[in-house]
Amino acid sequence: MLAAGPNALGFQCGGRGFIDWVMSFSSLGLSEPLIRAVTERNYPAATPIQAAAIPAVLRGNDVWASAQTGSGKTAAFALPILQRLSTSRRESPRPVRALVLAPTRELAAQIGESFRAYGRHLPAPPKIAVVFGGVSINPQMMELRGGADIVVATPGRLLDLVERNALWLAAISTLVLDEADRLFALGFADELARVIALLPARRQNLLFSATFPPAVQALAENLLRNPVRIDVPVVAALAPVILQRAIEVDPPRRTQLLRHLIQEHHWTRVLVFVATKYATEHVADKLRRAGLAATALHGELSQGARTQALADFKASRVQVLVATDVAARGLDIAQLPVVVNYDLPRSAVDHLHRIGRTGRAGESGVAVSFISAGTAAHFRLIEKRHRLSLPREQIAGFEPVELAVPPPLSTGGVKGRRKSKKDKLREAAQEKR
Repeated sequence: MLAAGPNALGFQCGGRGFIDWVMSFSSLGLSEPLIRAVTERNYPAATPIQAAAIPAVLRGNDVWASAQTGSGKTAAFALPILQRLSTSRRESPRPVRALVLAPTRELAAQIGESFRAYGRHLPAPPKIAVVFGGVSINPQMMELRGGADIVVATPGRLLDLVERNALWLAAISTLVLDEADRLFALGFADELARVIALLPARRQNLLFSATFPPAVQALAENLLRNPVRIDVPVVAALAPVILQRAIEVDPPRRTQLLRHLIQEHHWTRVLVFVATKYATEHVADKLRRAGLAATALHGELSQGARTQALADFKASRVQVLVATDVAARGLDIAQLPVVVNYDLPRSAVDHLHRIGRTGRAGESGVAVSFISAGTAAHFRLIEKRHRLSLPREQIAGFEPVELAVPPPLSTGGVKGRRKSKKDKLREAAQEKR
């Protein structure tokens, strides 16, 4: 559901049903070159998020959009931005008119590729610059000579370029925050505030994400002006077909179990999420020694190594990609059959983003979470947040030996067994994860 108000839009399964929301791109007011581009990409019709967002963006409204992973959010903002820019007068040098911020290098590169693909048939395709850290800044400065129409950036590198006078933000008319909840989070909040302070006060703001936790919503409300609020709930006709499994195993045996599952089920490609950079290298190395083609992906790799690892995985040259949450946000890996939570995500919200890498574009997928005695309570919180109740499985030969800590029983008000203030604060913090 959506917040009430004149600009609230929503999609429900009741009444006319999902089929009434399937719309052609031509009915949304897009130009023929853009329609030709989406046809070449085999988009049969606009998804609900696209059908709601594209007209709103074309009208110049601020937009606050929430929709599940794999629902077509990039096209929902890229297509109308390209349309609006294609009808405006060109200047030299080109002032940056649209700025898209993304939390990771990989997502920024993917968004840039989408813009170029969608705009390829426009009479005068816009100049699109993609800038992010982890690589030399000099080629990016050279690329920005003469300006750019659209800049896709991570916040830190964008600020570096501004400080070097390689980029000016005074003419921006549209700001997009993709994976907005992550950009509002603590790790990006200061940089995001600095970027916003450099932008014109009068501009269009577009926020897109699969999740908007309560702590983020207040920040979003301060940024937006009378926004069109779009909330596409997960419905049967749209929901990705993802089989979730929770397998109990002792931590020292997780890699052996992972190898067993890959071989037993003949998984052709597996994205494995772990908690730390060290774990990506350690698990990938153990899998390679067991004869599996595996590689690591984490934030401290050079950008060239990160790009190569992802390209090898997408092209099936690598069977197992062991990654930190750098791979959990926005990345589109076509026909990925399996995601494994080797380590559980720290935040319950990130569980949704992780498993959303599979079951995309109508495909089915499997999401496996390894549960140990030490993580059982945290997984119950994840289940509570996402309204899940998964049966616990044990695999023959990998049965856990460690005993799980049972969930706390109600004290019933017995003296001496009431929760302390510290315990209550700790539980409240866990609930917010």
